[in-house]
Amino acid sequence: MRSRTVQPGLSFEYILWIFTRLSGLGMILLALVGGTSALIMRARTQMDLPTLLRWMFFQNPNHVVNSSISDIAQGWSNAFWQTMEMLTIFLAITHGFNGLRVVLEDYFGPSSFRPLMRGAIIFLWLAALIIAVYVILAA
Repeated sequence: MRSRTVQPGLSFEYILWIFTRLSGLGMILLALVGGTSALIMRARTQMDLPTLLRWMFFQNPNHVVNSSISDIAQGWSNAFWQTMEMLTIFLAITHGFNGLRVVLEDYFGPSSFRPLMRGAIIFLWLAALIIAVYVILAA
């Protein structure tokens, strides 16, 4: 039986493993900040639970347009909410595409298809980020 040796230092896989854990925690923290902020802004009496949960993860005024919260669109144009949403979107998209990369590399194993697959994942990741930033800034 061969013994496995662990090589010291940082590798690409280890850094992405750490990122996956930290991005998951970051998304939870951003959702808690969004939910707490919504409750502070009187969402408890003006939103139902599904609307509040949508607001936690995507602070979009279209989710609460039928509520009685006044001037909701002005709050969305606030730099704080746009920064919160961009952080959430960046963490979620990167977390998801890294998981897709891990699953596909486990499924296909080492092959000549791997560079093409990684290139496609990076292209889709960048496209998703560009579209998300456009939606956030254009709303």
